[in-house]
Amino acid sequence: MNKQNSEQLLLDWRDNVEAARLERHPQALLDMIPYAAFIGAQAKVEDQRLLYWLDKRASNIGNPSLPAIHGGVIGGFLELAAAIEIIYNLDIADVPKVVDFSLDYLRPGRYKTIYASCTVMRQGKKLANVSATAWQDDEQTPIATARCHFLI
Repeated sequence: MNKQNSEQLLLDWRDNVEAARLERHPQALLDMIPYAAFIGAQAKVEDQRLLYWLDKRASNIGNPSLPAIHGGVIGGFLELAAAIEIIYNLDIADVPKVVDFSLDYLRPGRYKTIYASCTVMRQGKKLANVSATAWQDDEQTPIATARCHFLI
């Protein structure tokens, strides 16, 4: 890719980020990320917060005998949700870079919809700390939690 094309992609990304914020449409951000489409990640604004979800998809199964969603898919989903949370809610337009990501698997992710929400715990000049939680039936019974540090 030449320099002119990469500069245009960056301008398009920034324009799309601003439009997603103005239209209160976080799904527009996920639509620009191929991995989000690959796993089926979705997002919307609900009750003044972002809600993320993955509908059940056979390609996301890691253990067919249970069946359960692959742990890597759950981890990738939470990392993606945390990054979108920063982009959508903070005054940045560039994709944040992961500095540290810690994931705790608490329960199996069964073959059904997984939901997630994130909270920006701290934002500094260069780093942001985000907490992400995934659940299925009950938000009070998470299947996984993550702590993410991003360079912004």
